[in-house]
Amino acid sequence: MFKRLLPHMRVDTVYDIQLDELHKKGIRGIITDLDNTLVGARVPLATPELVKWLDDVRERGFKVVIVSNNNVTRVSKFAMPLNIPFIHAARKPANTSFRKGLKVLELKAEETVVIGDQMLTDVLGGNRMGLYTILVAPIAPADEGIMTRVNRRIERIAISSLGKNGLWNEGEKK
Repeated sequence: MFKRLLPHMRVDTVYDIQLDELHKKGIRGIITDLDNTLVGARVPLATPELVKWLDDVRERGFKVVIVSNNNVTRVSKFAMPLNIPFIHAARKPANTSFRKGLKVLELKAEETVVIGDQMLTDVLGGNRMGLYTILVAPIAPADEGIMTRVNRRIERIAISSLGKNGLWNEGEKK
């Protein structure tokens, strides 16, 4: 029942993603969430560590687009200084936002990865579109809004079910 919520990979942070491995798999584009994926939900700008990581991502030839359910003010203030295209008010897991992301990247689904902190938005939406999905641990869960907290409760039920079926080992990161 919850298999569509199962990411291809789980990591603690974006910094744990093996970019060379993604490149070997033919991945050339990254659709990434913003809040609690790249920075905490209340952090307005990229940290120096994130700027360095994004520079590394681009130097390796990856294209990047931010796809966020947040509003234009939040997303543009973060993305514009980094020169990263973005899609705001994405309504993930709706397919439309991921299609727009692919169009911005000018890539096919099999060439693109989705990175996000939520199974019900980022992973579900990415999996439905045939994208490679990477789930990161949320950076600052205490700062999440009400809908995200509701999603987290559903995620815990899904993780429990996936664990009972041998599909989720809490200590196992790929």
